[in-house]
Amino acid sequence: MSVNVLYKTSAKATGGRDGHAATLDGALDVKLTTPKELGGGGGAGNNPEQLFAAGYAACFIGAMKFVASQGGPKVPADTSVTSTVGIGPRSEGGLDVELVVSLPGVPRAEAEALVEKAHQVCPYSNATRGNVDVRLKVA
Repeated sequence: MSVNVLYKTSAKATGGRDGHAATLDGALDVKLTTPKELGGGGGAGNNPEQLFAAGYAACFIGAMKFVASQGGPKVPADTSVTSTVGIGPRSEGGLDVELVVSLPGVPRAEAEALVEKAHQVCPYSNATRGNVDVRLKVA
C-alpha cells in the first residue's frame, strides 16, 4: 500500500547507540548514549527508546485531535500522553509500549472511546500494530 506523503524528514545516525543523531535540516541534534540496563555507560545523552516514546506521545495527541475534529469530544489544552517504551530480547518481541492518556474534564467513557479511536488512526499505532504490545490507559 502506498502512502500519499504530505511531510518527509531525514535523520542520520553515526556510532549506533553511543553516537550521534541529527535531522538533515539541523532541527534535531542529539548525543546518543546506551543505558546502563543495556550494557552501556548511561550518562548524558538520549537513546532510541526515549526518542520513540516522545514521538509516539506527541503523535497520539495529534491523533486524538483528529478524531475530535471528526465529531469526537474536544481535546483539552492540558491533555497529556505519557508514553513508556521498554526494550527486551527480540525473542520476546523486542519493544513494549504503554500509553497513559490524561484528558482532564472529559468523562471517562468518552475519554476511553476517544483513545480507542485515536489508536486506530495514529500512524505510530498503525506502524506497531501486530508487532509491538501497546497498552492504552486513561488516567
